[in-house]
Amino acid sequence: MTYQHERLSANPHDRTAQHRADDTWLAGRWADPETRVLVVSGTRVRPADGALDWVAPAQAPDGLRVLLGEHDGRAWFAVIVDADISKADGDWTPLRGLLPFLADDALAGAPLVFHALGLAEWLWVTRFCPRCGEPLRPRASGHELACDNGHVQFPRTDPAVIMIVTSGEPGAEDERCLLGRQAVWPAGRYSTLAGFCEPGETLEDAVRREVLEESGVVVGDVQYFGNQPWPLPASLMLGMVGRATTTEIAVDEHELEDARWFTRAEMKELAEAGTLLLPQGVSISRSLVEHWYGGPLPGQW
Repeated sequence: MTYQHERLSANPHDRTAQHRADDTWLAGRWADPETRVLVVSGTRVRPADGALDWVAPAQAPDGLRVLLGEHDGRAWFAVIVDADISKADGDWTPLRGLLPFLADDALAGAPLVFHALGLAEWLWVTRFCPRCGEPLRPRASGHELACDNGHVQFPRTDPAVIMIVTSGEPGAEDERCLLGRQAVWPAGRYSTLAGFCEPGETLEDAVRREVLEESGVVVGDVQYFGNQPWPLPASLMLGMVGRATTTEIAVDEHELEDARWFTRAEMKELAEAGTLLLPQGVSISRSLVEHWYGGPLPGQW
């Protein structure tokens, strides 16, 4: 079974890191009319006619040129312009707003978009050197930041675990999975639990800690499922499957408003009725749910 989240990482581009500081190579590729550019205002993109608008270099505005790499015989760049442009124009969309059609956008390629917006987010929030407080300036085609004291910063990616927790005999009719919901979500929306890894912590222990903290459920065995880059803002989501050793729920009421167990029959009935809204199709959370369920499910948010 091919999971939806895998489509976001399919057919990745060659990042051509060896050319990021090669001014001659960069100028030559920028002069090529076949090169394509994604314009990013702060951390937002403006779609055109329901698709991402990759333009030729001659159509791109002035801004910070970020080399993404090569794909399908072309060079691909992002140009990052002032965030005030998108603030004045409501047509600019953050990454989350692009997800419903991103996986089907064969021209753009989701890995290119995730690369562009992940760097844009990092450049947006990383303005001053954390060691000396001096302003940072981009170099290496936007993949490094340096201050006058020679301190260099590189893009950050934070590991986060996201897990489906199960209880009961695997595959049995009464086997259940654990989902939770936040208070700010619309009625009926439930998802897998998730959380960031802490220093010195294994992925398995991060799963156990997060599930216990948020739901009160104790997890024993933990198995790796898959991963998904998630630049919202700078995460690598590590999908895991955990087996519960207790089933009593006691939500923390800080991260979660509610958590509950679902059998496959309950999940199918509620999803078909529209009273259970599961994560959107391109997310690894959806893949984890459908992996446990055994196939596609209706309804998403």
